[in-house]
Amino acid sequence: MLKRFFAKVFAFIIVRKIENTYSKSFKIQEKILFSLLKKASNTQFGIDHNFNKIDNYEFFKKNVPVRDYEEFSTYISKIKKGSRNILWPGKPLYFAKTSGTTSGLKYIPITKESMPNHINSSRNAFLFYINKTGKTNILDGKAIFIQGSPILEDLNGIRVGRLSGIVAHYVPRYLNNNKMPSWETNCIIDWEEKIEKICEETLNENMTVIGGIPSWVKMYFEKLIKKSNKKTLAEIFKNLSLYVFGGVNYEPYQKTFNKLIGKKINTIEFYPSSEGFFAYQNDQNDKSLLLQYDSGIYYEFVKLENFENENSKRYNLSQVQIGINYVLIVSTNAGLWAYNTGDTVTFTSLDPPKILVTGRYKHFISAFGEHVIVTEVEQSLAETSKYFNELIAEFTVAPKLNNDGKLPCHEWFIEFKSDIKILDQFEKYLNKELCKRNVYYKDLIEGKILKELEIVLVKKGGFNRHMKSIGRLGEQNKVPRLSNNRDFIKGLK
Repeated sequence: MLKRFFAKVFAFIIVRKIENTYSKSFKIQEKILFSLLKKASNTQFGIDHNFNKIDNYEFFKKNVPVRDYEEFSTYISKIKKGSRNILWPGKPLYFAKTSGTTSGLKYIPITKESMPNHINSSRNAFLFYINKTGKTNILDGKAIFIQGSPILEDLNGIRVGRLSGIVAHYVPRYLNNNKMPSWETNCIIDWEEKIEKICEETLNENMTVIGGIPSWVKMYFEKLIKKSNKKTLAEIFKNLSLYVFGGVNYEPYQKTFNKLIGKKINTIEFYPSSEGFFAYQNDQNDKSLLLQYDSGIYYEFVKLENFENENSKRYNLSQVQIGINYVLIVSTNAGLWAYNTGDTVTFTSLDPPKILVTGRYKHFISAFGEHVIVTEVEQSLAETSKYFNELIAEFTVAPKLNNDGKLPCHEWFIEFKSDIKILDQFEKYLNKELCKRNVYYKDLIEGKILKELEIVLVKKGGFNRHMKSIGRLGEQNKVPRLSNNRDFIKGLK
C-alpha cells in the first residue's frame, strides 16, 4: 500500500510539471536548438558547419543540410576509431547497433547527455498511466520486457550493443525485485532458446506488466499457452493488466492478442529508437503520442509529398500543421544533426504537440506513383480481418511487376492464424478498403494500370522461419510491412 501511495504522489508531481510546459513547447524547442549548437560548436562537425555563427533557425537550415545515416559515415568512422570531439564533445558512452536500410549495421551514438531521454521518457509514460487511470496494481506483480541481450562489446572505449540491451543496464534499483527475466536469461543470445527460458522463469509468477515488440511477444504468449496447457494468458497470469509496445503498429496484432490473452487489458505505446525516445502515449483515451519536446532533441519536419524535391522546405514545431504527413528530422544531444530518421508522422494536436507514427519513408509501394504507405495497408487489413473474423499472425506487401502476362499488382504475403476458406472474397474486400484510403491506388486500378491485389498464403510459422533464415529473428528486428522491391520476400513462399 505504501508503494502505491508514493507512486501516485510522484506521478502527480511529474505529470503536472510536464503539463505546465505544454503551451511553452515552441519556446523550449528554440532554447534546445541553441543549447545544442553552443555545446557542440568546437566539435569537428560544429566547426565544419559554422555552429558559432548560427543565430537563427533559417541560418541553421542553410548551414546544416538533412542527412541520412550514410552521409554521417565519415564522422561515425572517426569516432569508431577512437577520435574525440567529432559530433559531440568527448566520446559517446555507447553505440546502439541497429539495422540500416542501405548500409547494413548502423552505429548510433548515445552520450551521457542523451541517455536520460531513453530512461526518463519510459518512466514518465508509466507515471502518466498511473496518474490518469489511478491504477497502481501493476506495481504489485512482476514485469517483463522482451529485449535484446545486455552483453555489450567494446570498441575503442565505447560500449556497443542493441538499444534494449543498453537500457537493461539502467533499471532503477527499486524495480529490481519486480523485473524479469533473470540477468542470466536476458544474456542468452539465441532467440528461441531465450524465449524458452523466459517461459520457464515466468510461468508461475504473478506477471502484471509485459512489454516488447508484438511479433516477438506473440511468440512468447503462444509458447506459454502450449507449456501450461491453458487456453489463454488470463488463465496463466490472472493479474496481467498492461501491455507495453513500440516500434510497430499494434492494430494488426490486436485481435490475435485479445484472443491469446483472453481478456481486455490496457496498452501503452512507446515511440523509442536508437536515435532517441521521441514520444509516448499519455492518455488511455487517445492513441496519439506526446512528443518529447523537452528532452535534448530538436525536431524538424518535411512534408512527405515534397521530401524528394530539391530544397524541400523544413518546418520546426512552431510551423507544422495538423493532419499532414511529415518525415521526422532530429538534431540531438548525442551528436546527430538534421538527421533523417526515415519515420513519417502526422500531428493530431499542437498544444500539446501529439503525433501518430504513420510509417517509414522508405517503406512504401510506389511502383506506378500510387505511394501506398504503412498506415493505409495496416488499417485496410485490420478492417478486413475484423469483417471476416480472421486472425492475422503476420504479413508483408511487395509489388509484383512480372505477373505472367497479367497486369502488375500488389502482392500480399499473409500468415493467417487458421485456414481461410473464402480467400477470394477476403482479397476483394481488402482491395476495396485500400482503395478507400489511397485515391492514387484506386485510380490506377480503375484505369487498368494495376490489377486488384493478390494474396499469397504463408504457412503457419513461415515468417519466423524466414526471419531466422536471414538472421533477423528476435530482439529489435521487425517484419517490414511494405517494400518497394521484392528483396525481403525472396524465399518467403
